[in-house]
Amino acid sequence: MKKNMGSTDKIIRFILAAIFVALGYFKVVEGTMTMVLYALAGIFVVTSFINFCPLYTIFGVNTCKSQN
Repeated sequence: MKKNMGSTDKIIRFILAAIFVALGYFKVVEGTMTMVLYALAGIFVVTSFINFCPLYTIFGVNTCKSQN
């Protein structure tokens, strides 16, 4: 797996994940939408840690500055 995520992209994903979790925790959104936001937050955190986004591969996007 080649890295395809840059540091700015990772930071944005972490911030979005925190916002999604906060929205569910403070009950701004409820029900099924909370579970969807939690799932998205989990996906964002995991893809940030591994520096790889499968959707970026499909669409040919690469935000990583270094070439592997």
